[in-house]
Amino acid sequence: MTGTVNMLPMIAPPKTAPHTPRIDERLAKRVAAMVPCSRREAEQYIEGGWVSVNGKVVEEPMFRVSSHKVDIAPDASLMELQTVTLLLHKPPGYDAMAALGEASRQVRPAQQLLQVATHNADDASGTRVLKRHFAKLTACVPLETAASGLVVFTQDWRVLRKLEEDAHLLEQEVIVEVAGEATAASLQRLNQGLLDDGHPLPAVKVSLNSTGETSSKMRFAIKGAHPGLIAYLCERVGWQIVGMKRLRIGRVAMAQLPAGQWRYLQAHERF
Repeated sequence: MTGTVNMLPMIAPPKTAPHTPRIDERLAKRVAAMVPCSRREAEQYIEGGWVSVNGKVVEEPMFRVSSHKVDIAPDASLMELQTVTLLLHKPPGYDAMAALGEASRQVRPAQQLLQVATHNADDASGTRVLKRHFAKLTACVPLETAASGLVVFTQDWRVLRKLEEDAHLLEQEVIVEVAGEATAASLQRLNQGLLDDGHPLPAVKVSLNSTGETSSKMRFAIKGAHPGLIAYLCERVGWQIVGMKRLRIGRVAMAQLPAGQWRYLQAHERF
């Protein structure tokens, strides 16, 4: 039996477009060829803030360059990238311990104030501000959201351990503004020590800092403080808190740092 066989036309496979090689490359590769050095060493140069592209410092090794002008600082160093500790003057209303991912209408992490633009111009540390300094920071020593003052953020495990393990030994200095006039009797009660259900509260040294027509400012020096403790002590002696500012943690003082700005912990400073 014979039949007609339908012959389908042959369909040619689609032509593959010729491969166009990329003309750009990773910045780390360019730097490695310029030095010359290994790719990892090139990444260290870049992350250390030693490399500029078209006159602007670039800290990302993955950055793509082609005809860009790449320069390496003449004093570039491959010394180990140092961990840093940042000191922030937290304004009232910011949560000292909240992570950036917790930001919401109700929570404003103080860490979001750590930016290049808020770095104090009078920082005497001599440390160059790098993007990597804002990563992997841990907040230390809690401070009430309504209070202002010194808050510590660190990448250094040694600083973190010191502030956590010696929290009960480190003295904090806090200026507390209370409504009205603070009586000598109230000061004496606080300095003699108070009890809570028969248990002594942390010892505190309180002195009159200044007085005005409507309020008085008291200087608290206290060890083992935790959020709410100073407010509780003031309540026990009938003081109504108007404002609170932490000036010092251990031997590190905030000094003249304006609210909302930060500086680096200097090499000679120790908590």
